[in-house]
Amino acid sequence: MSAEATNPATPGPITPGVHRRRGRPRIDLRRLGRAALLGSASRGRLPDAIGHVVEAHRAHYPDADLDPLRRAYVLAESSHRGQMRKSGEPYITHPLAVTLILAELGAENTTLTASLLHDTVEDTDVTLDQVRTEFGEEVAYLVDGVTKLEKVDYGAAAEPETFRKMLVATGNDVRVMSIKLADRLHNMRTLGVMRQEKQERIAKVTRDVLIPLAERLGVQALKTELEDLVFAILHPEEYTQTHALMAANAAREDDPLAAIAEEVRGVLREAGLSAEVLIRPRHFVSVHRVRRKRGELRGSDFGRLLVLVSEDADCYGVLGELHTCFTPVVSEFKDFIAVPKFNLYQSLHTAVARGDGEVAEVLIRTHQMHKVAEAGVVALGNPYTPSGEEHLDTDGERADPTRPGWLSRLLDWQQSAPDADMFWSTLREDLAQDREITVFRPDGGTIGLPAGASCVDAAYAQYGEDAHACIGARVNGRLATLGTVLVDGDTVQLLMDRMEGAAASEPSRDWLDHARTPAARIAIRRWLTAHPEGPSAPEAAPRAPYSGPSVRPAAANALVDQPGAAVRLAGCCTPVPPDEITAFAVRGGVFTVHRVACPGVARMKDDGRAEVDVRWADEETAEYRVTLVAESFSRPHLLADLTEAIALEGVAIISATVEPPTQGGVRHTYTLQLPDAAHLPGLMRAMRNVPGVFDVGRAQHAATGAL
Repeated sequence: MSAEATNPATPGPITPGVHRRRGRPRIDLRRLGRAALLGSASRGRLPDAIGHVVEAHRAHYPDADLDPLRRAYVLAESSHRGQMRKSGEPYITHPLAVTLILAELGAENTTLTASLLHDTVEDTDVTLDQVRTEFGEEVAYLVDGVTKLEKVDYGAAAEPETFRKMLVATGNDVRVMSIKLADRLHNMRTLGVMRQEKQERIAKVTRDVLIPLAERLGVQALKTELEDLVFAILHPEEYTQTHALMAANAAREDDPLAAIAEEVRGVLREAGLSAEVLIRPRHFVSVHRVRRKRGELRGSDFGRLLVLVSEDADCYGVLGELHTCFTPVVSEFKDFIAVPKFNLYQSLHTAVARGDGEVAEVLIRTHQMHKVAEAGVVALGNPYTPSGEEHLDTDGERADPTRPGWLSRLLDWQQSAPDADMFWSTLREDLAQDREITVFRPDGGTIGLPAGASCVDAAYAQYGEDAHACIGARVNGRLATLGTVLVDGDTVQLLMDRMEGAAASEPSRDWLDHARTPAARIAIRRWLTAHPEGPSAPEAAPRAPYSGPSVRPAAANALVDQPGAAVRLAGCCTPVPPDEITAFAVRGGVFTVHRVACPGVARMKDDGRAEVDVRWADEETAEYRVTLVAESFSRPHLLADLTEAIALEGVAIISATVEPPTQGGVRHTYTLQLPDAAHLPGLMRAMRNVPGVFDVGRAQHAATGAL
């Protein structure tokens, strides 16, 4: 936390910054530093130095108990006394500034107390036990969560392992990350005294880790300012150009957004809708992105309209009026109220055009939605004690009812990361995936995944390392390969290999091409490292025809009303009792028997071929021949397992062919001789129970002229 700092990197007049209450003066850190050194005039009185913090805090919590803040400030000031930042300011100005950021966002008392003390254990003689004794377990937990690990103990791994520790602590209490984000924001605001290379290193970590975390926790007020500060350091030329464009627009006498805002106010007044219509300027990075997307900027591109109402229903009322009185840009409409983002964000997004072609983007939300949109998890207060009592799970850990799915997944896979380097690189990859989808299991449960995730990712999310035995999936009821990319709302049934033994639990190296989640990639890599002899892809099933033991074809057990007629069963549909059958005469006085449902029957009837009455004979000892098609996933030893299953049913294989694998699937066609027709249902069940087989059916080939 102890970052040295001084002048802000961004110019004052149009710096977006943290949103302050109207009329509150900007804080003078040097004045606060002097007040911190002088201390308060009398015991028990609130020190002047935390006056801004108290004012911001009371704006959200008018009846807050301020004594913990007073005691925390006194301890922090006395323990940091004599320490200076590189800018020359007393060090106490840093925890004061961090605490003010959180107070303005609406953080509750415990968070602010811990924020004032967040560097004491790391940088002073104050111990964690002292903090626990003086301020309680929760404050101590938060302070410990943001305390860095010593470089002397961890060396180059200190920073990655500190983040790992912090994220684990965040899993139990998201307020840990709130303090860290505010801490980084103040350090980034005052990074100018650092060497350029150190500024760039800190900015890159902020870009790759802290900004995505701020986005995922919904703390937009911190995220947007962090983005601008990083932009200024890592892309100074683009930043300067964007700053010039924004300054030129601010100097314009006519503001198209102001005119549109006034029209919107009039429309809503006439409709009887009580709403506050504000102009929300874009921050630097947002303007830069719009410029790259659209080229030359219009006056209305430098901001958006924000419409605030009291009730959810009023949001849709406002939307209806705007789409009635202006021309809506349909492609810009998004409903994040009905379907909130994974970071708690709710709002209606739309864009409307006036008659002169000027287009304005509009955000519509309630006041409460706006508070959460700006402050995210910070706006939730203390989510762990809604009724004044701490909630514990079955393991005695604090249960966070607000912990998002992405954080749960992160906590799961970080346990498997074998070293700091893999954790650090994987964390950055994971955080770069900034959208989330939800897919459904057949039992109604859900699996949260990043956008672009595949069935491989769903398997490891649901089964952990047991997913090594996954052999396929059904997506929305249809067979799909494990590489199938999932979309929000899909239903996924994962098909697991039920066969015991090592051969049934071998992930393919090719799965890495489809895995997007760290949990899947780490588990697959770990297995492949431990089994270097493992196959790079599932073993392809044999492509050549297979001939079983020689069996004399049995005569067809069917009778036609023709004396001395020879009867044979059609190879296209291989009927057996009790199939409904029909027959057709073919060359040589032979009659071929088909199932009535055979596709060839309809074709021959269309050709004018005459049907012949046929019935099954009553011989109990007759043998029957049938052709079955088994649809399966490609895996090692599948043909052998199917052959064994058929043999165990007492059925003879006349012939078997296996088509080349396509899309990970294999089709096996077996011509089989049954001891009696009653064996058929049991045989088909036995074949379906072979791991990897997902369907078994009767052959349904079209009849040929050779019949």
